Amino acid sequence: MLKQTLVLTLFGLATTAQAQTAPSSKDIARYEGLHLAAHNGDTAEIARLARSGADLNALDRRHRTPAHVAAYASHDDSLKALADAGADMNALEFQAYDIVTIAAVADDPELMSLAIDLGNDPGLTTSPYDGTALIAAAHLGHVEVVRRLIDAGAPLDHVNNLGWTALIEAVVLGDGGPDHQAVVQLLVDAGADRTIGDFDWITSLEHAQDRGFSEMVKILSE
Repeated sequence: MLKQTLVLTLFGLATTAQAQTAPSSKDIARYEGLHLAAHNGDTAEIARLARSGADLNALDRRHRTPAHVAAYASHDDSLKALADAGADMNALEFQAYDIVTIAAVADDPELMSLAIDLGNDPGLTTSPYDGTALIAAAHLGHVEVVRRLIDAGAPLDHVNNLGWTALIEAVVLGDGGPDHQAVVQLLVDAGADRTIGDFDWITSLEHAQDRGFSEMVKILSE
């Protein structure tokens, strides 16, 4: 009962705290220059503005750069045009999200891989939870994103400010279904540390046992 109460409490924190905020209709209506071009996917305008000396890392009211806007709009070509012009691929917006984590949460593996290829570090500490893109993707059960982040060298055992690693979060915030099972398998196969416990020293295996996730228990017990 104590473990279930703890999980429910932390789940409430994780789901009610601020998460990613894409540009609103009001934000978009205010956009001009590179932010507008990035949102619209207008690579020719991005190139023209870059040549004219426009600030490639200008911030909107939520500290989103044009590259963040391109990521939220899922415009791969715009992101590449900005990177080619010299935009910062590791910038964090006001909630400390980078392009890789935006793409990871959106389950957009192609955009995420492009961002990594363009210089975005897949191991950055991001989000209000001091987490990583890998933790976010594990939480959401985004299997291909997790696979690519592991291949890109994302840190497997980073602990966020809830006391969770990607492995623990896949269990605690996952639904125990096939996607989260696959995420747990990928993390275990990659060498994620199963002995790490949360702030109450409860391991991913113990959480899986407590939640009745029998398939995860098998994976974590191997």
